[in-house]
Amino acid sequence: MTRPMEPVALAKALIAAPSVTPATGAVFDVLEDALTPLGFAVERFFDGIEPDGPVENLLAVRRGAGPVHFGFAGHLDVVPPGVGWTGDPFVPEIRGDLLYGRGAVDMKGAVAAFAAAVADIPADAGTVSLIVTGDEEGAAIFGTRALMEHMDARALKPDMILVGEPTSAQRLGDMMKIGRRGSVNIWIDVPGTQGHVAYPHLADNPIPKLVRILSAIDAVSLDSGTDWFQPSNIEFTDIDVGNGATNVIPASARARLSIRFNDRHRGADLIAMVERLAQDVEPLAKVTGKISGEAFLTPPGALSDLVAEAIRAETGLTPELSTTGGTSDARFLHALCPVVEFGLTNATMHKLDEAVAVEDLHRLTAIYRGILARALGVE
Repeated sequence: MTRPMEPVALAKALIAAPSVTPATGAVFDVLEDALTPLGFAVERFFDGIEPDGPVENLLAVRRGAGPVHFGFAGHLDVVPPGVGWTGDPFVPEIRGDLLYGRGAVDMKGAVAAFAAAVADIPADAGTVSLIVTGDEEGAAIFGTRALMEHMDARALKPDMILVGEPTSAQRLGDMMKIGRRGSVNIWIDVPGTQGHVAYPHLADNPIPKLVRILSAIDAVSLDSGTDWFQPSNIEFTDIDVGNGATNVIPASARARLSIRFNDRHRGADLIAMVERLAQDVEPLAKVTGKISGEAFLTPPGALSDLVAEAIRAETGLTPELSTTGGTSDARFLHALCPVVEFGLTNATMHKLDEAVAVEDLHRLTAIYRGILARALGVE
């Protein structure tokens, strides 16, 4: 790579290193090779064991004399490309005005843009860190959370963090995220007694019980939303009996549901609510839950104003402050300091023929440069 700080060239090099989650190896080599000449001390480490690990993570820090520590967080792993691409998803290709490749939008393009942006910021202006994981798209157990522990052990705590997720909706700069809803998945297992359908008195059919449980849950209205969050929603995602016979009452019935919730709720409370509703119908019902993340909000203020100013200066747009969408690693990072998310348009992320406008990569670099300059007090 002859010009590692040219954002399109760096994005192409990152895309060309296949990195389906959990990402390791070559893709981190590319980023390390780009950052080291800029004065960053780069640490790479693995964390976790199978089946959700090991995960490779990268922490790059360039210490400056200025008082502010600015953190950029992102990920180099990508979702599987799927079948049906026009070209090879890991051979970056510019066709017309677009750069195609898996990760172009989510989120190798943003990582490349930030690296290119920081190259133009004086090294002594302030401390800059890149907090980059190889497991945001996967279980996210040994990724950003492990990086946070790594940082804590080194007494590294940014004053603010920008996450480079693709937040723009229709045009680059029209939306940034100042929070996210929480997410919890819940499994319900209702026991019964297997038997012949002609002798129901000798069996105990769990299916009607499960139906009544799901009906009770479906009747729940969690809230009507808040000033910054849309209403919480409960969605049933699976029902399973596993009964291949037409004349057998099954021994158990199972269901799974997902709740996306705003900051009026906590994941553990929602699991307890579902357990109570289930056991009101069947005391032996088993309920288990897994919290992917709690809801959080970075109230509008200095950081969101700073980001919005940089966006307006480059695009003329005033970004909408939003909390919509799925989860991101900001759900962990907000425990450290104020966090906002801003990046490319998200129309093609996780899709076949994922692509980013070449011009948007240059404009995002300029926006990130403006954010850094404002945060670190660079004239």
